[in-house]
Amino acid sequence: MADDYLVRIGKLIRDARQHRGWTQSQLAEALGTSQSAVNRIERGNQNISLEMIARIGEALDSEIVSLGYSGPMHLRVVGGRRLSGSIDVKTSKNACVALLCASLLNKGRTVLRRVARIEEVYRLLEVLNSIGVRARWINDGKDLEIVPPATLDMNAIDSAAAIRTRSIIMFLGPLLHRMDRFKLPYAGGCDLGTRTIEPHMIALRRFGLDIAATEGIYHAEVDHSIKPDRPIVLTERGDTVTENALLAAARNDGKTVIRNASSNYMVQDLCFFLEALGVRVDGIGTTTLTVHGVPDIDVDVDYSPSEDPVEAMSLVAAAVVTESELTIRRVPIEFMEIELAVLEEMGLDHDRSAEYAADNGRTRLVDLTVRPSKLEAPIDKIHPMPFPGLNIDNVPFFAAIAAAAQGKTLIHDWVYDNRAIYLTDLNRLGGRLQLLDPHRVLVEGPTRWRAAEMMCPPALRPAVVVLLAMMAADGTSVLRNVYVINRGYEDLAERLNSVGAQIETFRDI
Repeated sequence: MADDYLVRIGKLIRDARQHRGWTQSQLAEALGTSQSAVNRIERGNQNISLEMIARIGEALDSEIVSLGYSGPMHLRVVGGRRLSGSIDVKTSKNACVALLCASLLNKGRTVLRRVARIEEVYRLLEVLNSIGVRARWINDGKDLEIVPPATLDMNAIDSAAAIRTRSIIMFLGPLLHRMDRFKLPYAGGCDLGTRTIEPHMIALRRFGLDIAATEGIYHAEVDHSIKPDRPIVLTERGDTVTENALLAAARNDGKTVIRNASSNYMVQDLCFFLEALGVRVDGIGTTTLTVHGVPDIDVDVDYSPSEDPVEAMSLVAAAVVTESELTIRRVPIEFMEIELAVLEEMGLDHDRSAEYAADNGRTRLVDLTVRPSKLEAPIDKIHPMPFPGLNIDNVPFFAAIAAAAQGKTLIHDWVYDNRAIYLTDLNRLGGRLQLLDPHRVLVEGPTRWRAAEMMCPPALRPAVVVLLAMMAADGTSVLRNVYVINRGYEDLAERLNSVGAQIETFRDI
């Protein structure tokens, strides 16, 4: 941008801010940046991206400023580059969204440290703000402060934001303690085929929740006289199902036993947070959780969610497919051990540091250095299992890794209806993947990746797998409409660029 153009943009932003009646500090808080940065922008002394212009326009509700927003975001990838150096793993997407939902249990002030600034979090914040919760970024945009109102205004819920995230389903557990009846829009999220909420209903009916679904809305009524009188056995050992049961049990006056519970990373983080609220949870890390509920929770709590093992796996895969030496710091090793054991059998050359504690004081972290390796296809198929098995969300990354290995690898992604189908998008980039049925893919390697232009798959992890293959392919690739990646990763392109990738963000103009 020319200097005079920056000055003109700065004046537009200043005028829009003043029209709204905001100070520079208030705008900075809304953007998660500093007052000095806003001052530089308004004086035309700082380069500003279309993405930032769009964010400012949304914050100020100014159509003039938001003219810079010109449709979906795309990525232009110059591939064939080696990565080097070190990169930190961000906090867990799935833990952060669960903790945002859990903040509704608390009448006091909740502060969550280093929350991932991702679209999934933004959508939940829009929903929370719409029903009266005061949620704002503090400490230069690093942390989130959440203060609920005395009464939630569910009639004002932002339905457009709610239907873009499946995490909205985890409002059921906290809300059943706060009102007799309420409505929620249908849960959305990734396009991974039909996913019933019946396991949630089976668990939550034990707390008096009854749901009728009509015309895109869940109509909920609560009979507060109904309490669990025996252990709750989950019909699906799912993460969000377990979290919803925990959220319902947290304010149930008495002891609730949850069996066949997930013990995955986000569930453990939620349990640690509940303990910070004063709720005792026995059996953390096992499939039987005993929750000693507290009917009224009114505390000021400060909690640090742990790092994301799926992002850690993404970064390991990035190093493997680009044949790079890369150090991935702050890896939650407890939730990566099976994946690393499989990769070791395939021939991965790596080492790890001594373990140290995450900021929550409970999760074990290591720094992991991955080096270029001659990989062989595993003898057994790659398939997910509930924790402590291979993580369901890490399965897609093995498609890219297997494509870099010598031989044929069978990947059995049995959990979702159609996620395996999206992995065959790698064939557009030179991969040799054969779809055997909707759940099984046969991957043949090694692969000579080639550049291509293509639409982003509508599922988060397959979308990132395509991006990683583009990074490995010589030439320039284009990945269009990457909103789904931004749902789960904070500044992924910029962070990969910091270790040697060449990825440019752009929009159609």
